[in-house]
Amino acid sequence: MNVRIGINPISWSNDDLPSLGGETPLEVALSEGKAIGYQGFELGNKFPREPEALRDVLARHDLALVSGWYSGQLARRSVDEEIAAVEPHLQLLAANGADVMVYGEVADSTQGASVPLYKRPRFFRDGQWREYGDKLTAFARYTLKHGVRVGYHHHMGAYVETPADVDRLMSLVGDEVGLLFDSGHMTFAGGDAVAMLEKHVARVCHVHCKDVRPAVIKFARNRNWSFLEAVINGAFTVPGDGAIHFESLLAILRKNHYRGWLVVEAEQDPAVAPAFRYAEMGFRHLRRIVSNVGVQS
Repeated sequence: MNVRIGINPISWSNDDLPSLGGETPLEVALSEGKAIGYQGFELGNKFPREPEALRDVLARHDLALVSGWYSGQLARRSVDEEIAAVEPHLQLLAANGADVMVYGEVADSTQGASVPLYKRPRFFRDGQWREYGDKLTAFARYTLKHGVRVGYHHHMGAYVETPADVDRLMSLVGDEVGLLFDSGHMTFAGGDAVAMLEKHVARVCHVHCKDVRPAVIKFARNRNWSFLEAVINGAFTVPGDGAIHFESLLAILRKNHYRGWLVVEAEQDPAVAPAFRYAEMGFRHLRRIVSNVGVQS
């Protein structure tokens, strides 16, 4: 198995909550990430969106483009509308060597709203699930023709959040649709991250390595916090600083010959969890496990 360890710039500045790290320049994140040992970055809101400008920024730090979040709305849009909307982002990824797109469904999502977690949207009828799966497959078939595979991001506050949601979606979509497995979101949603990865590893094309603090998650549920309240209060952290057993997760990936990125992504307030220190903590934890399980990077 060949993997590379990358990071999302959310450790330095948060896209959903721009006030968290909003003053931190992109160059600081890139230079610190490179100094720690990361090989690439996912996109964030401070990156240029013109292919050549993005290539120049990353090249200055000898970093690869890992992937980039796309705010999809297939729950509301037609496939043709989504294809038209994604085109600039798709071209940006393809021109900079990324072969996976992080697809996050934001239609009706509560991830950025000040409402309790239980008020997330849901598909209630079989027909809604089938229609959504069909549209997602057609959309993923289009991006794959351009060399970029959809990595579907199950996410708190969205239509596909829980283990049952992931099971349902994966049963309805074609092989064109890959799964972005996020250990933190899966655990927050009530799932066993190890068991769910074992179940769906054949579809996994991208991995977000996010740890959790169970006590904060419990408070978030019991006190009806919003997703953003949970983030601010420290629901997530970097690998090695929470409760998830990454040794087991990486062993499953190795056994199933996963090839791709392991991405440290942990929404936290950098004023409380200093970006460099926590990014380094996450990198060292993953790098140690990678070395111990015989993974090449």
